Amino acid sequence: MKNILVVVDMQKDFVDGSLGTQEAVSIREKVAHKIEEFQGLIIVTYDTHSEDYLDTPEGRKLPVEHCVKGTDGWKLDDRVAKALEGKSYISVEKPTFGSVELPSIISEAVGDEEFSLELVGLCTDICVVSNALLLKANFPEKAIIVDAACCAGVTVQTHKDALSVMKMCQIDVINE
Repeated sequence: MKNILVVVDMQKDFVDGSLGTQEAVSIREKVAHKIEEFQGLIIVTYDTHSEDYLDTPEGRKLPVEHCVKGTDGWKLDDRVAKALEGKSYISVEKPTFGSVELPSIISEAVGDEEFSLELVGLCTDICVVSNALLLKANFPEKAIIVDAACCAGVTVQTHKDALSVMKMCQIDVINE
């Protein structure tokens, strides 16, 4: 069986940058440790915007410039980047919350092999839940796990709410 770890948007702007939170800072060591110990395929997503972000529909609803490609805030958190050094991984840039390309990337990587999926990262209540639900819709018979201890939301309450939604959709939430 192939194990796949999806590291969602562990970028500087979400950890300690323009949209950072103390909760996000508090999970980076756990995420780094999980990456270091993980045996299998790692996929890293990057929230990716252009300089005209504030003029987009998302930018008008969330008027905080973040994750503009090529900026320091778009890069991975330093501790997470260090954990990935020497590891083979697939990078996926996504212009919105969930990556519609992610299921096909996974399908291509695993072929006919059995697999399980685990997600960690930021933000539980936006990008983690979006990607987890997309993956569950595309792979309804596969084990999909979200490690709550390696995720943080915009707020503590919305983090908990997103975990509840994922559990209701038969995604396994561990380490609550």
